[in-house]
Amino acid sequence: MPVPAEFSEARKRFHAELLKSTLTTNAAGIVSNADGSNTTSKAIASGIAKLLKSETVGERIAGQTSGNQFEGICANFVKETFAKLQHLRPGTWDVHQVSGRNRLEIAKYEQYAHLVALDRAAKSNPELAAALGSDYTITPDIVVARAAEPDSIINAQDFLVDDSVTTLASLREKNGGQPLLHASISCKWTIRSDRAQNARSEALNLVRNRKGRLPHVVVVTAEPTPSRLASIALGTGDIDCVYHFALYELQETLKTLNMVDAADMLQIMVDGKRLKDISDLPLDLAI
Repeated sequence: MPVPAEFSEARKRFHAELLKSTLTTNAAGIVSNADGSNTTSKAIASGIAKLLKSETVGERIAGQTSGNQFEGICANFVKETFAKLQHLRPGTWDVHQVSGRNRLEIAKYEQYAHLVALDRAAKSNPELAAALGSDYTITPDIVVARAAEPDSIINAQDFLVDDSVTTLASLREKNGGQPLLHASISCKWTIRSDRAQNARSEALNLVRNRKGRLPHVVVVTAEPTPSRLASIALGTGDIDCVYHFALYELQETLKTLNMVDAADMLQIMVDGKRLKDISDLPLDLAI
C-alpha cells in the first residue's frame, strides 16, 4: 500500500480532534456547527459530519466555548503542518493561539509596534481617543510569527551584512529584534452576518495600521452553508482567502443532497480562489 501523505494524515487528526470535542451531534440529530433554525444548514452539516464519521453525541456547546476549542485545534493543525515546510520557508517560527483578548496583542510584532505609542497617546488625550475609536486594535485568534535573525545566520553562507549596511531591515535582529507577524488567522466556528463583518473589519485594520509588510490575513471556518460562506469569502481587498475545515466533504454533501444552486455558488468561490480547504493553508502560508 502507498504511504499516505503527511498532510492527509494531519487533516484526519484535525477532524478527529474536532469530533472528540467540538463537532458533536445532539439527541435531535442536529450537528453543533448547524443553525438549528435553518433546514438547509442542518442538512449540510449532518452530511459533512457523516462523511467525517461523527459518532459523538452531545448538546451544542456554548458559542464562546466551541469557538475557543476550534481555535485551539486549528492552531495545533497549523503548527504541526507548517513546521514541515522549513525547506520552503526557513526561519524560527512561532505558531500559537492567542489567549485572552489583549487589544494590543499585535503590538508585540514589528509591523505594529507603533500602536503602543498610539494607545498611550489616546489614553492621555480624550479628543484623540474619540477620533481614533478602536480602529487600531486587533486581536487575532492565531498568530504565525517569525523571529528576527542574528547576523550569524544571515552571514552563514556568505558575508552579506555588516554595520555599514542594512541598518533598518526588519529581519535583522540587530536592528530591533521584534518578531515579524507573518500571519493573522481568524477562526469562525460558524458565520452570521455580524461575524462576517467583524472578520472584515479586523482584516482592514491590519491593512491600514501596518508599517512594513502586510501579514497573511485569513479566516478558517466550519460554516456549512455556501450562502453564508459567500458573505465572507467573496470580494477582495481585505481577507486573503477563507479556508473551510472540510471543503471536500462539503462539496460531496451538496452533490449528494442535489443542492445545485448551493453547489454552483460554492464552485464560484473555489474557482475564484476565495475558498480553499484547511489542508491548503500551510502551503499558502509558506508563500
